[in-house]
Amino acid sequence: MSDPVSALNGASFQGFATIREIGPLGMVTLRAKGVKALDKAVKAVTGTKLPAQRRIEMKGDRACGWMSPDEYLLILPYAEVSAALAAIAKAMAGEHHLAVDVSDARAVFRIEGDRAAEVLAKLSPVDFEKLEPGELRRSRTAQVAAAMWQQDKGFTLVCFRSTAKYVFDLLTNASH
Repeated sequence: MSDPVSALNGASFQGFATIREIGPLGMVTLRAKGVKALDKAVKAVTGTKLPAQRRIEMKGDRACGWMSPDEYLLILPYAEVSAALAAIAKAMAGEHHLAVDVSDARAVFRIEGDRAAEVLAKLSPVDFEKLEPGELRRSRTAQVAAAMWQQDKGFTLVCFRSTAKYVFDLLTNASH
């Protein structure tokens, strides 16, 4: 098995905000609704509770984000994805669900600094000054689908890996 490589090999840029590509991160899309074992499966993998609508629950290097009424994004260390999928399958055995490793299909960026919200505001129709800690927004960054949340004096943005270079260029341009 080859070593994982992030979309842009950890590219970074320093403007009036710092832009960093982070990863690789383990990510699992979990789809289920009205399933009794859903809470148990999320807790087993992330250590968090199931998030409310438009929220993200974080615990250390793990998180669970609400993506839609029947979809959650689980974030965990990359090396633990296989074990996480097995834990989900065990916890939800016999219940209707879908759990898929999307780690290599996503790119993740950190936008940090006092003016990080300004960078994102140039690209997304979201009022980042009012985005509360723990709130997850699905929107677009220019024309690209993205999910974003405030975290540790900055923001985390997740997009498709195929658009990583375009999104990085947008973010760096917006931080000039």
